Amino acid sequence: VEYNPALQSRWFMVPAIVVMVLGVITMLLSALAIVKERENGTIEQLAVTPIKPLELIIGKLLPFVGVGTAVATLVTVAAVLVFRIPFRGDPLVLLGMGLLFLMSSLGLGLLVSTVSRTQQQAMLSAVLVLLPSFLLGGVFYPVTNMPDWAQRLAELSPIRYFVAMVRAVFLKGAGFQDLRWETSRLVIVGVVVLLVATL
Repeated sequence: VEYNPALQSRWFMVPAIVVMVLGVITMLLSALAIVKERENGTIEQLAVTPIKPLELIIGKLLPFVGVGTAVATLVTVAAVLVFRIPFRGDPLVLLGMGLLFLMSSLGLGLLVSTVSRTQQQAMLSAVLVLLPSFLLGGVFYPVTNMPDWAQRLAELSPIRYFVAMVRAVFLKGAGFQDLRWETSRLVIVGVVVLLVATL
């Protein structure tokens, strides 16, 4: 009520749509990264080159960071100009938090890509990860309104932390100091997911 006195639902939903669009695009793109090479038969050629696995992963994911940043910028601008959502925070804070979220999102997509055998399987697996993440991540309704077991499951989702961050930056003008808890959790989830995917 303090930050949305008119209780407009779009002030609650549109910042979450920024998260949804960024999550869907980056995860689906990265989910196809390795499995596409496997399907085309070029993964064996990559394996015998002097390139290190980490270099391959960085080379595969770096373009998606650029795509994700561009998409997040466009959706944020649309949220402010088209939907008239107040943006009270610092755009650089939102960008920094977005890059932290990309680490998790791209890592999950890469993990899906490495365990999938076909592109169709990778896409379906990515959707299977994304849908519960959106439902449990506070996109449609607050996490605090969920049962205890759902709140505990939500803590595993990077979307849960990024949704809270984006809403806080948009509506409250929050910075990194205000969102230390969410930032630390997002970093932990991102590092763990990327390490598992790389291994």
